[in-house]
This record gives sequence, C-alpha cells and structure tokens, in this order.
Amino acid sequence: MSIDTRLAELGIVLPEAAAPVAAYVPAVEANGFLHISGQLPFLDGQLMTGRCGENADQDFGRQAAERCAVMLLAQIRKALGSLDRVERIVKLGVFVSSSANFTAQPQVANGASELMQQVFGDAGTHARSAVGVPVLPLNAVVEVDAVVQVRS
Repeated sequence: MSIDTRLAELGIVLPEAAAPVAAYVPAVEANGFLHISGQLPFLDGQLMTGRCGENADQDFGRQAAERCAVMLLAQIRKALGSLDRVERIVKLGVFVSSSANFTAQPQVANGASELMQQVFGDAGTHARSAVGVPVLPLNAVVEVDAVVQVRS
C-alpha cells in the first residue's frame, strides 16, 4: 500500500510545504538521509501559539505536535517527490514552549511520534528528544524537526 493511500485512510490531507522564514532551506538530503528543518503547527491555516503550562494545556500541545508532523510529511514529499521513498523515520526533535513548571513534554511530543507510526508503521518508530524551551519562533507552541532515512 502506498503512503498516499495510507494518508487517505487516516483522513490526512497534506498542506503545501511551508517556505522558510529565515536564512535556511527546509530540507537537505545527504548520504541517504533527509534532514528536515523545524516545522511549526498550523491548524485551519492559523499558527498554533502559546506556552504549555501557561496559556496552553497538554492536549493543545499534543495536537500542535501532530500538526507539526503533518508539516514534516509535506516537506518530505516536496523534497523526495514521494513519501514512498521513506525507508525510516530515524529521529524527531520536539521543542515545546513551556512554563518552568510544565514537565509533560514527552506526552506533547507523542502527538508527532504517534502520527509517524500511524503513517509509516514500524518504519515510523524513531529515536526522539522532547525539550521544553521558553519561547519558539513566531510564538509557536511546538516545533518539530526530523531525520529520515531515504530509500534510493
């Protein structure tokens, strides 16, 4: 089954891949790996903003992480031409805008991790970091980057 068929089964429609907002490129393919720059969460065309533990809760953060994963998929498809070229999701880096007393970054990050597993099956299981930070670009609540092994 193609990954596009799997996305349709899951009801996921990929948006256009986001353009960079500064001096970087969205993705770099090198030595069989695709390195994807951090992606921000958009829902219905609007950036999901805030800080977990302050004006956003864990569920909102989790949904934002999932939306970041959707943006990662859009970048992968743009860079590779097809999501079927993904051999494995190797690692996700999840950054959660958090207050000092918020410690549920791993549960927030599960929004991105679980989506990758739903889309790619075993090839979607990955290493991960989930880090709390005081602020993210454009006041985004979550940012996620990725390393992907590419099928030649």
